[in-house]
Amino acid sequence: QVDLVESGGGLVQTGGSLRLSCAPSGFTYTTFAMGWFRQGPGKEREYVGGISWSGDNTYYSDSVRGRFTISRENGKNTVYLQMDSLKPGDTAVYYCAASQYGPSNTIFTGRGYDYFGQGTQVTVSS
Repeated sequence: QVDLVESGGGLVQTGGSLRLSCAPSGFTYTTFAMGWFRQGPGKEREYVGGISWSGDNTYYSDSVRGRFTISRENGKNTVYLQMDSLKPGDTAVYYCAASQYGPSNTIFTGRGYDYFGQGTQVTVSS
């Protein structure tokens, strides 16, 4: 069974920072592309960005580029989403995702992720 467990969410003021972690279990994720999605209140799920299995390639949506950073430590089997300069519009449930069978361009399109975590709430107060 494949599980993705997110942690690190919480309440932060505008301009603050948070770092989310995603710890896959049940599989060796080092060959998987990993990504992050979010869904704000009353909004559709939005693709935040992704990182290739090697960590050499990353992609970010326009709404977070320059403020968020995705990284991975394969030795610790963990993926991170560092979020800086947070805005109230970043308030959402954030989901970690893994691509086992998706195409090679999954991290750039946001399509092809096979597994999703349960999500962690991030709330940015004004």
